[in-house]
Amino acid sequence: MDHEPPVPPEFNREGQETQRLTELFVEIGQARRTRTDPPPAQRAVFRKLHGVAHGHLERHEDLPEAWRVGFLQHERLTAWVRFSSDAAPTDADVGTTLGIGIKLFGVPGRNALDEEGETADLIMQNAPRFFVDTAREMVDFTYAGVVQRDYTAYLSGHPRTNDILKAMTAPRGSVLTSTYWAILPFHLGDELVKYRLRPETPPVDLADDAPDYLATDLTNRLARRAYHLILEVQRRTDPDRMPLDAATVEWPEEDSPFVPVATLVLPRQEVDAPGQAAYGQGLSFNIWRVPPANRPSEASSIAVARRGVYAAGARMRHLANGQPLDDPREPRPAELPGPVADDCVVQAVIYPSIGVARVGNSDEYVYGPEVPDPLPLPPGSYRDGQRRLKRQAARFRIYGCNARGQIVRELTGADSGAQITWTVNLANTKAAWYGFQLALDIPEANYAPPTTLRNPGVDDRASLAITPGPRSVSGASAPAERFDTGTFRGAPVYLGEIHTDSAQRLTVLGGLGVAANPDGAAAITFANNEGWHDDVSDGPVTATVILNGVPLQVTPAWVVVAPPNYGPQRKSVRTMWDLMRDVAITAGQLPAPTRPSFTSDILPIFERMAGLQWVNAGFAAGFGWDGAFDLTSPEALARLSSASPAVREQRRVVANNFRTFARDGQSPMPWPWLYGDAMAIPPAPTPRQNAALSDCQLGMLDAWADGNFHEDYDPHQQPYRQIEAVPIAEQGETLTRAALEFCLADAFHPGCEMTWPVRSASMYMAPFRFKHAPEGWTEPALSEVLTPDAVTIPNGPLAGQLPGGLTRWMAVPWQTDTSSCRSGYTPSFDPYAPSFWPARVPNQVLSLANYHIVMDTSRPLDERRAAFASREAWIEPLGADGYTHQINNMIQHFDFLGVVEVHPGPGDDAFPPFIEVQDETRTVTPEDEPYVAAAPGGRPSGSAVGVTRRAGRSAADVDLRDIDLVNRFPNGLPPQAR
Repeated sequence: MDHEPPVPPEFNREGQETQRLTELFVEIGQARRTRTDPPPAQRAVFRKLHGVAHGHLERHEDLPEAWRVGFLQHERLTAWVRFSSDAAPTDADVGTTLGIGIKLFGVPGRNALDEEGETADLIMQNAPRFFVDTAREMVDFTYAGVVQRDYTAYLSGHPRTNDILKAMTAPRGSVLTSTYWAILPFHLGDELVKYRLRPETPPVDLADDAPDYLATDLTNRLARRAYHLILEVQRRTDPDRMPLDAATVEWPEEDSPFVPVATLVLPRQEVDAPGQAAYGQGLSFNIWRVPPANRPSEASSIAVARRGVYAAGARMRHLANGQPLDDPREPRPAELPGPVADDCVVQAVIYPSIGVARVGNSDEYVYGPEVPDPLPLPPGSYRDGQRRLKRQAARFRIYGCNARGQIVRELTGADSGAQITWTVNLANTKAAWYGFQLALDIPEANYAPPTTLRNPGVDDRASLAITPGPRSVSGASAPAERFDTGTFRGAPVYLGEIHTDSAQRLTVLGGLGVAANPDGAAAITFANNEGWHDDVSDGPVTATVILNGVPLQVTPAWVVVAPPNYGPQRKSVRTMWDLMRDVAITAGQLPAPTRPSFTSDILPIFERMAGLQWVNAGFAAGFGWDGAFDLTSPEALARLSSASPAVREQRRVVANNFRTFARDGQSPMPWPWLYGDAMAIPPAPTPRQNAALSDCQLGMLDAWADGNFHEDYDPHQQPYRQIEAVPIAEQGETLTRAALEFCLADAFHPGCEMTWPVRSASMYMAPFRFKHAPEGWTEPALSEVLTPDAVTIPNGPLAGQLPGGLTRWMAVPWQTDTSSCRSGYTPSFDPYAPSFWPARVPNQVLSLANYHIVMDTSRPLDERRAAFASREAWIEPLGADGYTHQINNMIQHFDFLGVVEVHPGPGDDAFPPFIEVQDETRTVTPEDEPYVAAAPGGRPSGSAVGVTRRAGRSAADVDLRDIDLVNRFPNGLPPQAR
């Protein structure tokens, strides 16, 4: 037997077609999926949604009067359009049949369904004919698939149906450039016609293997511009050649050409706007939901059957989904109305929500970044006249917000009418806290040395905490209040000061980079030097605000005083802002981006890797000027910023180069070339040996690779360069993002500005805003050993924060960690990569001497190029006498190391227009060295005591493979920790 037995005659009797098709499509097929598939319930046919668009139908002015009936009597009608395929939602697009459902609003009266309503429906598909002629044939076909479950056998006996179905496949271009036919005959007043919808934009015959390429293409196209599709009618002029109940027969165009009657206009829009797809999915369509003058021909048995089948399917779906059964009378607005403007200030909010100040050994200071892409300061701006390193100040502002939390105006601006008193409470509690071994929120922490109290021999733990208490300033131009009454083991320690400017904005300055040990012992390790303290700090920033005599509730902020920024224009590939954004998304406090912006979300990743060329030789060769991986040249950006399928594989190759922990976390080769939280030498068998981007960033890269992103790149567009240029409503979040994008998120080993606790959602009162401990609250006492479980206790160290609560997790002193975290610990792989923190702590830099060679256009080009490619060790000023010498030299002379500044290029095509160069440095001489070797028998582990200074030896030659920093797992790492 070549095919399945025919349908039993009693099942397919004449006059029962609607009943049987309803049973097959709705009561069996659709009902089965409704019971078994995840909600919401789906349609019986054309289930795969590509997108829902809004638009309008414009009647042509030259339309004959006799045709101005039904929906065509209206000059303009609002339209909502659903694009779909007759396939399961998980099926690939290629090979599916396209459909379009158009619901027109503003067509009042009783329709051909005998409903009283306001809409008219047009339903079409991308084929000029149907695959069976009559409803009885449709019963046979559907029975074969739904009951016998063997379409193949049926089609083997019906070759014409088979050929038509093969031709009814999705285009290789776009749903917006496809032609659609209504297939069946319809009345148009006194005539019978067929409808066609023809695109104005010619199709592109481009094969596409992406499973959901039609949705991506639709979204991208309408995001760029409007599209027009012409509604045409074909008159029935020859009854013999134009049958009414033979749906496989095309009416010949040579006898009756299609005539344009109206234009469907789909304006530029965001098809993926919230709620738009869900709205379209909730609409029901029926070819009989039209004015009687536009009704389907009663002579078409398929049209008659569709009336009941479509209605039954819509009813089942709407009941299952809890949706109204009645057709809507009003369309969803094309753009949802925004909130009513409200300029009533009812609360005050401090921004940035997390400010970052940095230590320096000068009394002078510069302000930290206030926009994410600030202009570089002129060379020399980071040092005073004595070549000391200036501090970075954190500036805070207060904004008046309405009840929705939207910024209305700045209250710390000129003539705001607000009376403001600022209060800041800085503290340094590092020496009284636990030492750092490994981030306690990763599984490898269970196999690192135990996390124990620092300075365990000191009984008076309070003497180890530098807590000068809060300081307050009021009004404009308030003089400085100094944090100088805190002590460490009885000795006073200055942590910084605060003052206000003429607009009442708060300036917070940190310490002077002083680190000391009252016992005089040398530092010996990267993070846990007993007896030592430094003068970084952190604490709450609060204020009282009286506006027009009324006190306002004030949302507080936090300030972190961190080590210096030796690469002030550089950002790491994953910044602290990226990390905190991911934390907020995971916690449900922020929505995950569904369609990233190339300019805001993707391009910064490439630019940051390219920018690290100025601070790391590996990144210079890989992503820098004329590097191996060209991601930021004009030519590369022209390709990578395009969502065209023609460059999809290029996008995919780039995205696949980024590390994912589950796939290639242990390998140093994937991007970014940065060490991870569990870094060890030799490399640890753990995915966290190296760093990965945040889940949010990786998700956006995947969407970009698929072509599902906003093509918003404009090479001529300039970012905001100063906060005053930013719209007032956006200034608060801009200040926060600017501060956090210049902070590191990798590796938390322990880190530079902040470390691993910031990954805990319990630390935040709102996205990017730390939770404050209640006033008068005392933190629960912990044991001598801190375990991963202990940190998660309610109201423990990962809950509301006390002054000093963030920086206590960091290295003490910070200089020993900064001078230890370098690059290329396994030179057999690469002498320059991976790296720890090159954006803040450079590895290899361009010297002033080589920069001058590059700028000397009288020299041979090859010599200039060689000078440009040459990088010297940033750590060089600390000498080559050994690790312990270096970290102690850093403590006393951190200002001897270079700041990487922006200089103009030579102006020719052989070099970048701007070049970043290390400023003048000073090498620590024997007379400058504070280090004193330990007494006999007390030689510290990992030190290089006894190594003599040798001419020509580089500081980078000091072997760090045995220091504590990289020996995190002395007992090995079992498989279950990986």
